[in-house]
Amino acid sequence: MNPATTPGPPDSDGTAHPKRAFTAGERAEHERLRRHAAVRHRRGRVAGSSVLLLLALLLAPLAVVAAWVQDTVSDTDRYVATVAPLASDPAVQEVVTDRLTDRVLENVDVSAVTGSLAKTLQDAGAPPRVVAGAESLTGPLQNEVRTVVHRTVSRVITGDAFQQVWEGANRRAHAAVVAMLTGDSTGAVRAQGDTVQLDVGKVVDQVRERLVDAGFDKAAAIPDTDRTITLFQTEQLGKAQDMMRLLDVLGVWLPVLSVVLAALAVWTAPAHRVMLMITATGVGVMMVVLLVALAVARRVYLDSVPPATLPPGAAAAIYDTFVVFLRDGTRTLLVVSVITALVAYLYGPGRPARAVRTTAQRGATAAGRALLRAGVRTGTAGRWLADHRAWTTGGVFAAGALALVLWNHPTVGAVVLVLGVVLAVLVVLAILAAAAPRAHGESGA
Repeated sequence: MNPATTPGPPDSDGTAHPKRAFTAGERAEHERLRRHAAVRHRRGRVAGSSVLLLLALLLAPLAVVAAWVQDTVSDTDRYVATVAPLASDPAVQEVVTDRLTDRVLENVDVSAVTGSLAKTLQDAGAPPRVVAGAESLTGPLQNEVRTVVHRTVSRVITGDAFQQVWEGANRRAHAAVVAMLTGDSTGAVRAQGDTVQLDVGKVVDQVRERLVDAGFDKAAAIPDTDRTITLFQTEQLGKAQDMMRLLDVLGVWLPVLSVVLAALAVWTAPAHRVMLMITATGVGVMMVVLLVALAVARRVYLDSVPPATLPPGAAAAIYDTFVVFLRDGTRTLLVVSVITALVAYLYGPGRPARAVRTTAQRGATAAGRALLRAGVRTGTAGRWLADHRAWTTGGVFAAGALALVLWNHPTVGAVVLVLGVVLAVLVVLAILAAAAPRAHGESGA
């Protein structure tokens, strides 16, 4: 058979015709077209993954903020945990003490007391000098009254009772607002159409019972009708409830969408490890941008609050308290991003990465041989770990990531703890793999 030809497909009568082989020029053109198609395919994947990465990075800060707002606005326990520290903040306690002291002194007319005293002395025939002295007591007496009231109020505000009252009041108020915004009709504050109503039925029942107990038998005839009081009516109530529903959706699905976009960006990229490094680095940069934005917003907020309305120390404490979980969540995501980028780099071909892997492998091997010399052998399990090292390593990292996902509001400390456990498990598995006897029965000593 001519080496330049190959048998072609047979005709209907079974006769085969020779098929001409590619010439050198045709084969070169074929390879060129195939490389061109591969390049176009690679460029398409790079472009697609870049678009997905850009969307994920743009949504990352919004997702963090949306999750924090949804968590704080709709979750009463989370909200109470947010505002609870304010009750023990010295700057806030001082503001509350001053405001309550002023409110008490508004109902104490010291001038009337001293004026009445002066008039009494004058009517009794006291000398003008004594009467004038009584009138001059207004300033000192007012200062003394303020000192006593301020000290008394301060003791209450700095005590444990105020902490409990503060948390209880915030819990009831927040629960009522959430019930109103979500349309829940089981609470005391409820939304009916475009009105917000307060159900005073329980108060009516208690008043009726106390009046009857006090001897007012006719109070039992108080009717049960009209047990609600309209607090206010607004056309914006429906919009507020719609915003609450939108917030519930965004707070749950926007973070999920961001994670999915980031995962797709890594999956569609030609170089998965490199794209994982870029994605993690990009998310870390966006978290730094968010932290800077929070610092700028703090400065703007403090500058916008008049000192006469709220002292700077109290204003700063209130802002820091309200954004504490947002700031902690942002820092946690920043740390996770840095760890992810570092792990992706250590799996690469770089010289520092190879040096780290070589050092770790030598250490595990030395520990495994020490176990072999001590008579400890891991047998089949150790050989399986050695043969499936990539799968076991990936499984350990996946378990660590799952632990963080299932962790309720993980902090930087939680991330460090999970990372420590993951590294410890990887070290143990590497030593167990190194302690397995060789296939030919060599102890490795």
